[in-house]
Amino acid sequence: MSWKGIQKSVVRAPQSLRQKFNIGEQTKDAVFIDAERRFKELEVETKKLHDESGKYFASINSMLTHQIEFSKAIEEIYNPISGRASDPNAAIPEGNPEGIKACEMYREIVSDLQTTLQPELEMLDTRIVKPADELLEIVRHIRKLVVKRAHKQLDLDRHVNSLKKLQEKKEKTLKDEKTLYKVENDVEVATQEYNYYNDLLKDDLPKLFQLETEFIRPLFQSFYYMQLNIFYTLYDRMNGNNIAYFNMSSDVDIETAFNAKRGNIQELAEQIPITRFNLQRSKKKLPDPRFRKPGAAGSTGSVHSPDGPAPPPYTTTGSPQPGYDGYHTSEYDGYSPNAAYSPSTGYASPGGTSYSPQPGYQQPAATGQQVYQPPASTGYSQAGSLPAYQQPADQQYAGYPVEKKAAPLPPSKPSGLATAPGIEYCIAQFDYVAQAEGDLSFSAGDRIEIVQRTADPNGWWTGRLNGYQGVFPGNYVALES
Repeated sequence: MSWKGIQKSVVRAPQSLRQKFNIGEQTKDAVFIDAERRFKELEVETKKLHDESGKYFASINSMLTHQIEFSKAIEEIYNPISGRASDPNAAIPEGNPEGIKACEMYREIVSDLQTTLQPELEMLDTRIVKPADELLEIVRHIRKLVVKRAHKQLDLDRHVNSLKKLQEKKEKTLKDEKTLYKVENDVEVATQEYNYYNDLLKDDLPKLFQLETEFIRPLFQSFYYMQLNIFYTLYDRMNGNNIAYFNMSSDVDIETAFNAKRGNIQELAEQIPITRFNLQRSKKKLPDPRFRKPGAAGSTGSVHSPDGPAPPPYTTTGSPQPGYDGYHTSEYDGYSPNAAYSPSTGYASPGGTSYSPQPGYQQPAATGQQVYQPPASTGYSQAGSLPAYQQPADQQYAGYPVEKKAAPLPPSKPSGLATAPGIEYCIAQFDYVAQAEGDLSFSAGDRIEIVQRTADPNGWWTGRLNGYQGVFPGNYVALES
């Protein structure tokens, strides 16, 4: 909007408010009001005709294009997913050759339809879309005249109200007389301009309505016959296709034919284990990084491979050997096996004499790793005893906030196990992931059948869960009462 237009809008604002709230004297023309109402309907319907005809033109093209892409997607599903082109013996006929051939034939039919319907679609664009666009352009020009006539009406009402106020004034000064003369001239000019646009629209709008009727009638007929031709072509080509893969007989119900082809595919699909995959359950089975196996990616510290040579036996002289090999990782920042079992903790003799390993220090045959098991009774044991490999309550792992009770470390595996009397069950208190072959993995809350167990609750027990038997630490479970 130009600066002059902004100034006119500010001047007309008071009169616009009066007209909106029906205050003061206003110019009204019943003939034009009726013509304007019909013009608004014509404007809306013309825009709708233009938009809908354009959508129909685009939808026919899109439908044929989407059908071709759909057949390509179905063909991709039917193609076999195994075998290599370089190995002729690897090609397994597990696809659907009939379905692939049907997709190719269907794609040929639709491509031919695109070529056949292209002249009809171009005619639709030429005879429907473009004429509707031209009519819409004419309606836009007439709308500008209607808006200009409304502005002239505001100017006329504004000047008439000003003239009426001056005429009603009882005592007029010389200045009022000059203003009255000026306002009378403004009223005369505004009346002429208003009458010009008002009469022009009242005379031409009925002619437009008549021409619009004559314009729409052939347009609608052309649109009808074009649609009829398009649908007839689609029906004729689809009904006359010779694809044996599709059963096009009229005596077969579509739903019945679909169910017959479907068979028991739903039951077979539901039997696949991955369709019942539980993401939350699978997260519980992921290995805890605190109990990562030696040599795994991301583990640090002094560890020994189960396949490598065993470390030398425990001695009180020299530098102590690292114990707890299978469970020592860099994530136990606040815990050091060397510090916990160094000679300064009470295992060294006064004379510095070395002691041969006790039976509890021997290497279990099941894992091939050297793990530390303190003897049941020794003269050098510390006062009080904690559960095997369990940290005192006042120690925290550096860098790990404590949110729940940490699971105790599993004890070393003894060579002998006592048979539990009868069938017993225990409930898992913590998650445990197998650290070596022969271990039994379970999640907290699982009910485990006990096959063998030791009298010591901190020993290694043998149990069975979900048909799999293995050993597990006894301090990870609680006997079922």
